[in-house]
Amino acid sequence: MISDLIYALIGFGIMFAVLIGIGINEPRGTSIKTWCYGYLAIAIVFDLLVIFALISGYSQLTGFLLGSSAGAATGLGIHVAHHISEENHDEKIENSKKKKTIFGL
Repeated sequence: MISDLIYALIGFGIMFAVLIGIGINEPRGTSIKTWCYGYLAIAIVFDLLVIFALISGYSQLTGFLLGSSAGAATGLGIHVAHHISEENHDEKIENSKKKKTIFGL
């Protein structure tokens, strides 16, 4: 039980670190195309590892993959929160540019 938790935490840490390394919201030192290929490669490797874990029944790998998926979901959540923040900022700018009528509507 504890070992599964440890493997899950290791998987979370590794996946989250990889996503931070390549840039969660924008590429770090690469083009958008390379950045997208990086995300695609991560997804394909993850899928292959899941298939291997399910076929082999290797419980440590399963725990590691559960943690990895949690790390990926956290990275995605941060990415989405960044976009929400940008949209809110853009809406405030648009609303401030609108001319106010005499009644403020």
